[in-house]
Amino acid sequence: MIVVTTDNIAGKTLIPLGMVTGNTVQSKNAFKDIGAGFRNLVGGEVVSYTKMLAEAREVAVSRMVAQAQSMGADAVVCVRFSSASIMEGTAELMASGTAVKFAAG
Repeated sequence: MIVVTTDNIAGKTLIPLGMVTGNTVQSKNAFKDIGAGFRNLVGGEVVSYTKMLAEAREVAVSRMVAQAQSMGADAVVCVRFSSASIMEGTAELMASGTAVKFAAG
């Protein structure tokens, strides 16, 4: 499955099948939240949250691709990501794009 942020794929004629999405809500445990709070006081990257969002991105893309595959897609184009805080210590990450099939010929 080809997954791209562009609206086309060089050398391919695309037949749009529809929008596909994948999302997940992730959280860290209380001990990691305490560590993140201390990091907030001194500044710098909060590595545990960086890892959490990287994992969330992988899950969201995987779910989006699964939806595209169930539609018979060859690729997903125009992929975009969005995130939101659901409650303190949690984050939703959504991947969305357009499932497409390659035209024959």
